[in-house]
Amino acid sequence: MKLEGLSGIKGLTFDIENRKLSVIHSGGNEEITKQLESLNLGANLVKTETKADSEIQSENTETQSKLLWIVLLINFGFFIIEMTTGLISGSMGLVADSLDMLADAGVYGMSLWAVGAAISRKKRVAVFSGYFQIALAMLGLFEVIRRFISFEKVPDFQIMIIVSVLALIANSVCLYLLQKSKSQEAHMKASMIFTSNDVIINTGVILAGILVSLTQSKYPDLIIGAIVFLIVVRGALRILKLGK
Repeated sequence: MKLEGLSGIKGLTFDIENRKLSVIHSGGNEEITKQLESLNLGANLVKTETKADSEIQSENTETQSKLLWIVLLINFGFFIIEMTTGLISGSMGLVADSLDMLADAGVYGMSLWAVGAAISRKKRVAVFSGYFQIALAMLGLFEVIRRFISFEKVPDFQIMIIVSVLALIANSVCLYLLQKSKSQEAHMKASMIFTSNDVIINTGVILAGILVSLTQSKYPDLIIGAIVFLIVVRGALRILKLGK
């Protein structure tokens, strides 16, 4: 967003893991460097290269859209599956994971709307998705607290484990497809991070199901549910910070 409005900017390639940004532009780089340094994130110019127009390849937005549609439909489908089975089995872990799936589906849907769009639109997408996730998480945390202080039956650990294993497989497929695309665009990289977190969450719900089986207690399920909701809140706050 710092570079929005600068003339000559042709594209940005983000290497999030290594904290490197490649700016494809025409003209000088003095103003670009100045704007990035003003972020106070330790930015410094590493090198410049001259390239012909034929060497510069932009990512295929049609391919991005198709991939985002696939992960969106998988996430929304498992939102319905996990919400339904979570209510039937009485598992807050499954309910929490279903809302996380819905939040991710919402983010992917808004990413579809933002593919190839201006930075200002992506900023609005980030802010809306952040508030959306916080609202879902707050509802979930309220229900966890209610179940902690009231009498609730022990959730069906078999349904918890089976459905979570299926969700783990689905998220692993999504992660494989996203990594296979080798996209360097920021929103695609962010989608990989979301999905990686989902794999961890699915594993946590499976562990909670095993603990419920061993202890015959509702508390492992409620604890993992609360943790998942807090993860959603943390991610939402980070998104809102980026959108400012």
